[in-house]
Amino acid sequence: MPTTLPAAAAADIPAPHDTPLVGIIMGSQSDLKIMSAAAELLQQFGITYEITLVSAHRTPHRLVEYAETARKRGLRVIIAGGGGAAHLPGMIASFTTLPVIGVPINSTTSFHGLDSILSMLQMPAGVPVATVALDGATNAAVLATQMLALNNARLADVLEKYRTSLKDKVMRTIEELRKGGFNDD
Repeated sequence: MPTTLPAAAAADIPAPHDTPLVGIIMGSQSDLKIMSAAAELLQQFGITYEITLVSAHRTPHRLVEYAETARKRGLRVIIAGGGGAAHLPGMIASFTTLPVIGVPINSTTSFHGLDSILSMLQMPAGVPVATVALDGATNAAVLATQMLALNNARLADVLEKYRTSLKDKVMRTIEELRKGGFNDD
């Protein structure tokens, strides 16, 4: 579950425009429990996104169409989750020049996620997939936001506030430990 911004910081985030900037895709509905963390954080950051299923094996024509039309539809980054052999992120990357962030998923058909991780990391030269940790959809959303913030001062500010909230959470925990208690939230 992503760390949330304090209410005051979240209130400073202006409403985004209607066109999705980030596409969140996954090969199976079972991946939604992991990938929803990316959607939640993007929503908190005020970044428009779309989320859908695109299976590399069951809907290959949809995969090609999704990737080839992504830029024209206004997307700037694609977050693609996959378990098992995890062909989705690499195949999407082969049909678009947009940045693709892969989220390896520890699915029921995987070897503890190692096959998913390796399929994303070991892409051939010229077709990269930026890969985050196993089940790391939150970091995929942060990385997508960092990419978008290169040309967006509002998002750069949102990231600064998010990082501050992470630090503040650690400092509160340190203080709780000093006082002899611990609140696991």
